[in-house]
Amino acid sequence: MSNEHTPLLEIRNIKKDFFGNQVLTDINFRLEEGQVLGFCGENGAGKSTLMKILFGMDVIRETGGYEGDILLNGQKVTFNSPFDAIAAGIGMVHQEFSLIPGFTATENILLDREPQKKSVISEIFGNRLNTLDRKEMSVRAEKAIDRMGVRIDPKMVVNEMPVGHKQFTEIARELSKDQLKLLILDEPTAVLTEKEAEALLDSIRGMASRGIAVIFITHRLHEILSVCDNVVVMRDGFVVKDVPAKDTNVEEITRWMVGRSVENAGSDSASVTDAGSDSRETIMKIEKLWVDMPGETVRNVNLEVKKGEILGIGGLAGQGKLGIPNGVMGLYEAGGKVTFDGKEIPLNSPRKCLDASLAFVSEDRRGVGLLLDESLEWNVAFPAMQIQNKFLKNYLGGLIKWRDEKAIHEVTQKYIDELQIRCTSSRQSAKELSGGNQQKVCLAKAFALEPKFLFVSEPTRGIDVGAKALVLNALKKFNRESGVTVVMISSELEELRQVCDRIAIVSGGKIAGILPAASPSEEFGMLMVSNVK
Repeated sequence: MSNEHTPLLEIRNIKKDFFGNQVLTDINFRLEEGQVLGFCGENGAGKSTLMKILFGMDVIRETGGYEGDILLNGQKVTFNSPFDAIAAGIGMVHQEFSLIPGFTATENILLDREPQKKSVISEIFGNRLNTLDRKEMSVRAEKAIDRMGVRIDPKMVVNEMPVGHKQFTEIARELSKDQLKLLILDEPTAVLTEKEAEALLDSIRGMASRGIAVIFITHRLHEILSVCDNVVVMRDGFVVKDVPAKDTNVEEITRWMVGRSVENAGSDSASVTDAGSDSRETIMKIEKLWVDMPGETVRNVNLEVKKGEILGIGGLAGQGKLGIPNGVMGLYEAGGKVTFDGKEIPLNSPRKCLDASLAFVSEDRRGVGLLLDESLEWNVAFPAMQIQNKFLKNYLGGLIKWRDEKAIHEVTQKYIDELQIRCTSSRQSAKELSGGNQQKVCLAKAFALEPKFLFVSEPTRGIDVGAKALVLNALKKFNRESGVTVVMISSELEELRQVCDRIAIVSGGKIAGILPAASPSEEFGMLMVSNVK
């Protein structure tokens, strides 16, 4: 253990703003050798931004850098790229995998650091003609896997691996670097089964016992308590608590994460509209819903949605909130019963849902939400064209249908103006837009369907504060002016409280309770942890 005066890592007065929005304010904390620090906070609290600063990520430099100091072993450091951070002994495992699919675990673990063998040819023509020392690669990969303490097959190719093994391959890659002093794990257990998560926690304990410090970011608070020495809680870009893990509990951490001054939280409209919502008729009834979606637990969901309301669904990560819309809309295998507008909707049939006038804005906007290579016009109009024959002109008495280019352009332009989508024109391709603007295109596409009922999942994930306000206002307007019933799923409780009439909290794959949006944050916090083991 290094002495008290020079910790392994010290973060002093870190500040960061993105385009005028302050996202981190005066962040201070210390980390000793072999210490495990748990980081928690709602989505958008600033955890990932702080880790990007610590890891020298390009996005920080490209957006004007940061204020404050990072000290390693008492020396001030400035990382201009992740390579600088790696050279200084910092490793990071990100939420998104960065493995090469056709390579084995061993090849990925030692990527760009492969031991090489010289040959007669390479002696003459230079090191580029060295060959890989496969035997030494196997030895080093095995050593890294042993250090991790979780068994994976070093010869297995990445695209044949279960998702948990991919996560462990990423961790082994960091552990194979001899200079590693500090490992940042960003939501490492989100994709793991309970058994794999247990194995990872053991692995973290093992790393710490060998003197490697770990920053562990997770929404699963019981994991933080079981493995961390200290807990740092962030909220709205501030560190609100830094306490020894043994002195706190899940309920207290949840309260620090979501607790704000209750007087000014929640919108005025929430308290007005929620009173009437119980007397409204039920438009959708979900009974005994289970969904088989990776990383989500949906075991037995019973829920009634009232006509014309905005219902929020919240809860901690992995507890089942994202699984509900994906299951109802048929994107993952599901069972149970869903009744909409008096008729039963068959599960596992996305087309039947769309035909019944339901729409879904997925949390996976790049995978499910957008045709990235196509224009904004095609993205906005295509589903309505396909499902409802909208934006088509009939020729020869309906024998031939052709795209109504003018109508397509007009509807796209309408939503570009309304949602303030920043683009060069309605013909620009979706992949060229920023994440926030892509999210608005996903909304426009759903609005163009003019549905009776809209599921919208994580509508503001990964977008800046200004774009968030626009997206949330657009949803409120769509609900009020078009009378569309909206179910909004979000990791950010405050956001749900601003927009929704009532909020259902999911815990352990079931609805733990439903409260009016104006209820105190603490009451929602208690529901979030009610069934969490």
